[in-house]
Amino acid sequence: MIGRIEKNRVVAGNNAIEEFYKKGFHGRPKNNKLELTLIEAAYLLYRKKLTISESGKELTFRDFFKKAATIESAFELKYIVYKDLKERGYYVQPSAVDFRVYPRGSNPGSGPAKILVYVQSERVPLKVKELLQCLKTAENMRKQLVLTVVDEESDITYYEVKSSKLRGGMEKPHPKLTADATFLEDRIVVWNQAASDTLFNNGFYGKPLDQERLQLSLVEGGYLLSEGVLKVHSMESDEILGIDDFVEKASSIEKDFSLKFAAYSDLRSLGFVPKTGFKFGTHFRVYREVKSLEKLPHSEFLIHAIPNNYEFSLPVMSRAIRLSNSVHKKMIFAVEKAEQINYIEIGRKKM
Repeated sequence: MIGRIEKNRVVAGNNAIEEFYKKGFHGRPKNNKLELTLIEAAYLLYRKKLTISESGKELTFRDFFKKAATIESAFELKYIVYKDLKERGYYVQPSAVDFRVYPRGSNPGSGPAKILVYVQSERVPLKVKELLQCLKTAENMRKQLVLTVVDEESDITYYEVKSSKLRGGMEKPHPKLTADATFLEDRIVVWNQAASDTLFNNGFYGKPLDQERLQLSLVEGGYLLSEGVLKVHSMESDEILGIDDFVEKASSIEKDFSLKFAAYSDLRSLGFVPKTGFKFGTHFRVYREVKSLEKLPHSEFLIHAIPNNYEFSLPVMSRAIRLSNSVHKKMIFAVEKAEQINYIEIGRKKM
């Protein structure tokens, strides 16, 4: 079977429709010919089912591969992923998000594709805006988005990406009280014993400084201030801080404070109990519900807050996901956009 390069496609004759499209669902029939993407053509050339010519000259696999790489961005990465999926027994076709993949035992003639595959190099930062756009496309098409990362040795890691509709089990985000507290160097201290006990035992806020007093993190203090539960005094002047002054002061101490504060407040409003995720290298570990501190449940999520213009370093993302898997938690990223928080879960996927 012979094909020829035409712009960014390889075009084969009518007999290729029967051989490649009807039998293997490669390419797309058009004007009584078969149009193949460069990826599809390279795979068929590798399988020695197709020869490819340009200007009357037959191309070797090497020549075609080099030519295709000058025409299509990230051609070699996409070819590596396409070949891997084909050899795993999947039917794969081009899509708006690199590839659409049909379940094993299914094909384009028997049912819809279930997966959209988005290909990335480990070396290239991944823009959150692009990932969210791909996710939106997949969700609009009612398909699963799989982020596929090709490392420097051409090994492939598959990640499922999905929106998380979170709902916690805490009925009251905070106790009904008003207590005095002081903004010290980088944390908040509640002085009253009764208030300290109530906050700690009814919502798992803070950590006891001693039997009478409670220390709170900056995000906990800011949230309780914003909800009218605390009156926070300045350490220097004893002046009562408003929420704007509090946020400004906290942001001078912790550069990610505004992001963390927005995510923390949203998680509390959704009925969750967020606590520091420092030991896991993330902003928060999150409990769906805490009924008893004596029988503290397993935290289900690790959550890291990021802005909408964030760019993932894929090796860093990989470490975060591997760690979350190792401690039996889900890795969720809280993306802030226009004062709203969107939660996206990213986890390893077996193909």
